[in-house]
Amino acid sequence: MDLKPGQRLRSQVCSTEVIVVRPPSTETELTCGGQPMVPITTEIGASDQPAAGLDTGSQLGKRYTTEEGDTLEVLVTKAGQGTLAAGHTPLALKDAQPLPSSD
Repeated sequence: MDLKPGQRLRSQVCSTEVIVVRPPSTETELTCGGQPMVPITTEIGASDQPAAGLDTGSQLGKRYTTEEGDTLEVLVTKAGQGTLAAGHTPLALKDAQPLPSSD
């Protein structure tokens, strides 16, 4: 799937929903719980469970990103049980940057 900034996606196996903040320059498959994420408007059938080992969950309001190379960044708008991943590589929780001192 060709990801675009502002694109809203949902998981097929849990309640996770995200917005793409920064897409990679190459085509990357964004997955959750081992299954590809789909556009938010897509109807989902009976809910499966996340694959074993891909069920660490996602946190509401947090950003997840690839750790190296072509950076992909997504913002979680609805938390769920599935692990967000770029292909088979799990995304990492992005740390907050400290504010500069006001001295």
